[in-house]
Amino acid sequence: MKNKRKILIIEDDHFLRENISELLGLSNYKVCKASNGNIGIEKAKKCKPDIIICDIMMPEIDGYSVLEVLAKDNSTKFIPFIFLSAKTERKDIRKGMDLGADDYITKPFSEIELINSIESRLAKADILNSAREKQNFTKEDINEDTIKSMNDLKNFFDDNGEVFEYNANDIVYREGNNSNYIYLIKKGVVKCSKLDEHGKELTIALHKEDDFFGYTSLIQNIPCQETAMALKDVELVAISKSELNNIFNKNHKVTLEIIQLLSDDLSGVNDKLLQMAYSSVNKKTAETIIKFAQKISRNPEDPFAISRSDLASEAGIATETFIRTMSNFKKEGLIEIEHGNIRILDFNRLQNIE
Repeated sequence: MKNKRKILIIEDDHFLRENISELLGLSNYKVCKASNGNIGIEKAKKCKPDIIICDIMMPEIDGYSVLEVLAKDNSTKFIPFIFLSAKTERKDIRKGMDLGADDYITKPFSEIELINSIESRLAKADILNSAREKQNFTKEDINEDTIKSMNDLKNFFDDNGEVFEYNANDIVYREGNNSNYIYLIKKGVVKCSKLDEHGKELTIALHKEDDFFGYTSLIQNIPCQETAMALKDVELVAISKSELNNIFNKNHKVTLEIIQLLSDDLSGVNDKLLQMAYSSVNKKTAETIIKFAQKISRNPEDPFAISRSDLASEAGIATETFIRTMSNFKKEGLIEIEHGNIRILDFNRLQNIE
């Protein structure tokens, strides 16, 4: 039987601490609790949790100081750390992330928001821990000479990249802009699109957490070949192309993996054009709904919110036609639409539409 994951809650509000503890217990987590920062530091070192959830404003020692202390201890520095706070100012959030926090949840929060954040950070921690164990080196050891794989390259981005944050619908870069960076997505979803000769937008790619993008003009210093827009609030880390070229010159295996990425993306664009030429409207609509559901949600059957124009653009059909087809899907019991959110009710039938 798989061991329960252990979570340490550091929260001075007794009522909130017990509520979170009960919620996580019902979600099959083992919970440790601390009523202030000093106790939290002691328990983190003693019980070695898989993840820590910590309030910011506490007596004696605040959450920022707790993170700073644990980040300096070799036994606790790799434990994922989530801030929980009523402080919603951008500078407060930025301070927490700059100190090394993995996420920042503002009060009040929903049960699903908390659980999703925990599961996401645990999954990322598992990947990083496996990489550290396999290659026997920590983040501090990573440099250009030790980048031998795509995972190493992502760790290099994490440690050395410039951080950018965008709100939903913000433009990261436009087609024709100077192309200076390659991006790695830390959080959120990014849509890349182009305009055809008639001025119609064609979505050519959707990129989610842990994906690279912006590398269509990797070697030559030519303008961006597409427009990139945040579909959700996104956090990106970026490395300049000149620095990446130095890495590629020293690490041919990574270069080959990047070339494979470029090849796969080009193949995907070609497949999309063929799909637009030959697929029925029903099939294109169904495939587009499934694609966005898989990109945006952990479970494809969870509800997700996305503009109808973005969906229609991805499918390559008129927005009015797309909406009409979705209405038919709703009548047939394939999907549900409520308050702008779309939920797949019958994944298999939707997947097999011709």
